Amino acid sequence: MSMNSYGHLFRVTTWGESHGPALGATVDGCPPGVRIDAAMLQHWLDKRKPGQNRYTTQRREPDQVEILSGTYEGQTTGTPIQLMIRNTDQRSKDYGDIAEKFRPGHADITYWQKYGIRDPRGGGRSSARETAARVAAGGIARAALDALAPGLKITGYMVQMGPHGIDRGNFDWEQIELNPFWTPDAMAAETWAAYLDELRKSGDSVGAIIEVTARGVPVGLGAPVYAKLDTDLAAAMMSINAVKGVEIGEGMGAATLTGSANADEIAMGPDGPVYNSNHAGGILGGISTGQDVVVRFAVKPTSSILTPRKTITKSGEAAEIVTKGRHDPCVGIRAVPVGEAMMAAVILDHLLLHRGQIGANRGQIG
Repeated sequence: MSMNSYGHLFRVTTWGESHGPALGATVDGCPPGVRIDAAMLQHWLDKRKPGQNRYTTQRREPDQVEILSGTYEGQTTGTPIQLMIRNTDQRSKDYGDIAEKFRPGHADITYWQKYGIRDPRGGGRSSARETAARVAAGGIARAALDALAPGLKITGYMVQMGPHGIDRGNFDWEQIELNPFWTPDAMAAETWAAYLDELRKSGDSVGAIIEVTARGVPVGLGAPVYAKLDTDLAAAMMSINAVKGVEIGEGMGAATLTGSANADEIAMGPDGPVYNSNHAGGILGGISTGQDVVVRFAVKPTSSILTPRKTITKSGEAAEIVTKGRHDPCVGIRAVPVGEAMMAAVILDHLLLHRGQIGANRGQIG
């Protein structure tokens, strides 16, 4: 299976399956001298870890990351960094009943049609479990960004669960870490808790929208045509399992605005240009403006549900399917740290590309 890598200079290759002995990532292109250790990466993995509350899958994985190469005395050496996370709580028997059937809404059928072989145990590479490797690699990207772009901060949060969105008037950065949904709206968290409890008990699932904001992004990252910062961000978010849509800034909403409403007016501030709004999401012409970079992505409902659905078998016979086992009623909850990791990897990659081609920004204003 090809195409398991992303990034240009900061390049990540993920490997492993949901029910295999382990999964992980090989990270190449990280600058030398970045302070890193397993505990630093574990902080981010713990945000994504399953089984932490009743709103996520009850699969109990410690997600302990091991650094096998690429560091010496707590610093990166500039050589490939090998990360490994062992699987310890697989229950492959839960998938025995669906080995010959295809789950509606799942990649089971396309994997089989393309490759003629698939791993039905948790979906193999199509499982959301693959994203643990991305979060570990994203921890390395964050550490490098701390060294190269101090003050840059990446924060993800849920802004919608099913039909229930947040009230932007209640937005509070401090609330994000205080509820199981990573939402900045405390009132929305209460609504979602009751809604998801009811949905979970009914054997169904629901989708979500995640927003990731990067504050303190330097001006000038990206390129005008084929290496646009927003192009790579969109590809990175779209590559996350279960993601079906991505927006930058105003996104699809920009189509409803007039040019005068959409344009972010510019004034000269004491430290350079300032903007009166951010409909562009911090990117113009594929290049960062210095404003917050804002990305949203939509996560579809989990396909593995207890609600009976009509399907077919590998031999083409009509069948009914119920997926037993442990699954997320809203996989979007655990997608929040994954989105953060992908944002970190892309921004670091573009920062390294910028330094390699331009060095310091050349255009001066004022």
